[in-house]
Amino acid sequence: MSAITRVAILGAESSGKSILAEALAARYDTVWVPEYLREFVETHQRVPRAEEQILIATTQIQREKETAQRAKTWLFCDTSPVMTAVYSRHYFKHADAALEQLEQSHTYDFTLVTAPDFPWSADGLQRDSSAVRQQIHEELLGILDERGIPFLLVEGSLAKRVEQVQFILSFLMG
Repeated sequence: MSAITRVAILGAESSGKSILAEALAARYDTVWVPEYLREFVETHQRVPRAEEQILIATTQIQREKETAQRAKTWLFCDTSPVMTAVYSRHYFKHADAALEQLEQSHTYDFTLVTAPDFPWSADGLQRDSSAVRQQIHEELLGILDERGIPFLLVEGSLAKRVEQVQFILSFLMG
């Protein structure tokens, strides 16, 4: 492991990624990388188009690099190029070659997946439905399994999720 351990927090819409990333950063006295997609949607007042997916993913990675400069031991990343590609394939029926290459080459030291067991809530332009959330969750798990990427599925309340992560990260620290 490098001096900074990068943890990807993946999951479908409305599954608690952001609040978990923020809580873990507070718990470990470090920083987290917010999801750039949210900023994009708020700034442009629309969801990104197919050709903008690579911009979303590369900006997210750039934000990771910038935030890593301030991290202490851990860097919690709210999403990754994998999620951008999953959503691209879901909504646009494909991910372009550059996004697919980025999705497969950008790795993390550990991956967390947030279970879709929080109540689904609408969030302006970004969220579709509980059914889409479940479908995306299943697609994500399939990709991680197919690629042999180990992950911890975190479930339950925020406190329970933090407890589950603390347990597994204690092994990574040793």
